[in-house]
Amino acid sequence: MGAQTALWTPSEKRCEQSRLRKFARWTMSHRESANLDYSTLHDWSIEHIDDFWSSIWDFCGVRGDKGERIFVSDPVMTSARFFPDASLSVTENLLWRTGSEEALVAIDEEGNRKVRTWDELAQRVSYLAGALAKRGVEAGDRIVVWLPNGIEAVEVMLAATSIGAIFSSCSPDFGAAGVLDRFSQIEPKVLIAADAYRYNGKKFDCLERLAEIQRRLPSLVDTVLVSTGLVSHASESYTQYEDFVASGAATPRLPTRFPFDHPWYVLYSSGTTGAPKCIVHRTGGVLLQHLKEHQLHCDIDSGDRVMYFTTTGWMMWNWLVSVLASGATAVLFDGAPMSPTVTRLFDIVDAERLTLLGVSAKYIDSLRKSGVRPIDTHRLTSLRTICSTGSPLAPTGFEWVYESVKRDVHLASISGGTDICSCFVGGDPTSPVYAGEIQRPVLGMDSDVVDDSIMSLATQPGISGELVCRQPFPSIPLGFWNDETMGLPAPTKPGPKFHSAYFEHFPGIPGIWTQGDFACRTDHGGFVIQGRSDSTLNPGGVRIGTSEIYRVVEQHPDVVESLIFGQEWQNDVRIVLLVRLTESARLTDSLVADLKQQIRVSCTPRHVPTIILQVDDLPRTRSNKLVELAVSDAVNGRPVRNRESIANPETIDAIVARPELRD
Repeated sequence: MGAQTALWTPSEKRCEQSRLRKFARWTMSHRESANLDYSTLHDWSIEHIDDFWSSIWDFCGVRGDKGERIFVSDPVMTSARFFPDASLSVTENLLWRTGSEEALVAIDEEGNRKVRTWDELAQRVSYLAGALAKRGVEAGDRIVVWLPNGIEAVEVMLAATSIGAIFSSCSPDFGAAGVLDRFSQIEPKVLIAADAYRYNGKKFDCLERLAEIQRRLPSLVDTVLVSTGLVSHASESYTQYEDFVASGAATPRLPTRFPFDHPWYVLYSSGTTGAPKCIVHRTGGVLLQHLKEHQLHCDIDSGDRVMYFTTTGWMMWNWLVSVLASGATAVLFDGAPMSPTVTRLFDIVDAERLTLLGVSAKYIDSLRKSGVRPIDTHRLTSLRTICSTGSPLAPTGFEWVYESVKRDVHLASISGGTDICSCFVGGDPTSPVYAGEIQRPVLGMDSDVVDDSIMSLATQPGISGELVCRQPFPSIPLGFWNDETMGLPAPTKPGPKFHSAYFEHFPGIPGIWTQGDFACRTDHGGFVIQGRSDSTLNPGGVRIGTSEIYRVVEQHPDVVESLIFGQEWQNDVRIVLLVRLTESARLTDSLVADLKQQIRVSCTPRHVPTIILQVDDLPRTRSNKLVELAVSDAVNGRPVRNRESIANPETIDAIVARPELRD
């Protein structure tokens, strides 16, 4: 790794002008002969937790009452507290700018463009907050949206948080079952949904699914419909969105400040069993992390224009909307990224003068394979940063960006998770970029790669281990919704399922967060993420839990049981479904098509397996539990852990030998 040549090295002028370097000078100026290199700054950020996060609050311009105490430590990571005396409002922090300049720009697949200025957005949010309050919504109630990536979703989020309600979202490509798996757990009071959406030139009617969702959410006091003009069905049974906004005009609500740990979002992370986990994220922690990542790691400043290609069902939507807190314009695109042309997103870069474009690693790889060269067809003069996340970006993807997109651009590969709604490792605009590497551990995060004995592998570049965080950080979630013995649906502290998910990989060590990623360190101080160390799937950069697919597949009358895993394939992950069928059934083309259609309708198109194989038996433990992780390890060339606990290990060998998995 050390022999690599950097693909990009920032000029000294660019380094000096970056907000990261300005922060370093500002916060470390009291130290004699302060060394401003990144490693020194990162060491300081994890050795002086209270000073660092207090500096982030001040430098990034958080509005609110910081309080006297910054950090209260505890040997148990989840018991540590940041800013325990603080109060703040997300809405106040995201809407501090005023005036007639653009705060939000929404572009749909057909090129229609809609805008909210800072003043318009603030006014409409206050009306919406008033409308929610008139429906009896109070702090702690849940407001959910089933909407495309457009202005309405942002307005509702800001209105909900303005009065302390908890916000959650799903994209309209989710089937009714997928939406209900999520929203039914948190019992929302108001649902805002679209009547239709467009993707890749096709219109999709949502009204039939919406009727089922509304019928099966008895907690709702109102369902509000955003009319897109794509369908002509009667919808008198729903409150129209613009009427709902107008209903709060007489009683607008200004933002209310709440404690630092007041819940902001519920996001969903699916595991291998049971319904999707509802992760409750705290207001102040996520806001601070986003401000830090935007301003210091992505060099976003007031007046910049930022777009991340995402849906409302991915945490990068939450990340994108937070750029408002830095005074930047959020550009929202809803539609297929390669329609009507493969360079659609780069068309938007030029048209909207984007300074940062965020995409998935899979998107970059798809463009590379298509042979396009935006460097020859687009100006891209405004573009300073390209972010990539969702799955590991291969070295060929890095090389393609610098050869075929723009040579003087900061390519920031970043990695974190829905679990923390932020990053463990990410970009450094003051350091070189090397192919295949994430540049740095992000500031304030004691991110490391460790072996099975929890020894750091930082001095052993290229040796794989578990990605962990050794110290508390502000965006540790409040916990999972309704986590067993909590006593309340909304957690006041993490419960047993939460601890099992993140703190039981290394038994007896309460102070290490385990993310569930395989990774290694590099000679340059960076990281390479090598994929999931658990059995959660990640096709196309979208994290998917196997339980959602199981629930559909095993309802089929021909299926006795099934096993799902992800196979690393061509710089991505493809989903493989193994099925054991009834005695009379055979895996015909018709059955394959039927299974795929059922999964597509009940879940999303992203859940559909690439390969479906019939097997005589599936590997299981001696207690009859199927072992996804063992199959995933074997097929992907990793050692099979705990092989001795598998009752029929020969079935794993038979699966690995299948020629379909080598084609």
